[in-house]
Amino acid sequence: MIMPRGQQLLLPVNPAFIAVSLLIGLAINLVPLGRWVWLPDLLMVLIVFWGVHQPLRTGMGVAFALGLCMDVGQSALLGQHALVYTVLSYSAIAMHRRLLWFSGPAQALQVFPLFALAHGIEVVLRLLAGGTFPGFWVLLAPVLELALWPLASWVLLAPQRRPPDRDENRPL
Repeated sequence: MIMPRGQQLLLPVNPAFIAVSLLIGLAINLVPLGRWVWLPDLLMVLIVFWGVHQPLRTGMGVAFALGLCMDVGQSALLGQHALVYTVLSYSAIAMHRRLLWFSGPAQALQVFPLFALAHGIEVVLRLLAGGTFPGFWVLLAPVLELALWPLASWVLLAPQRRPPDRDENRPL
């Protein structure tokens, strides 16, 4: 793939780094914080990020397994998070080639509809299962995930960045 002009070459990602970041995101999501539905779902951001940057290493199967862990950990309707994370992973993988051409803030605007769709599916599933509407504060979560995207990109791509190596004989 031809890289956009001015974009830095990245080292290959360590698969252990992907696994550890996803497990940390799962652990943070499983912290009991009460009824604060407006908090961002960090695992959603990580699933979309790794689906965009490493679609062959993290796929829908990983997203489904993490969703089942979230369902069990939060005592939610079994399959609710699994469905949402799988749809989110599929959408991220489907748009990953186009998304990599944008800058960080522009990428955040591109993935915002994915986060809004995911939270919408969660609310609809909760209502269909006989739950109560969580309130309009649930609309704040995709906005916070939008704000987290550039920070997550900067932090998760940091181990892959090459130090600038000037060589007169190599153009890269």
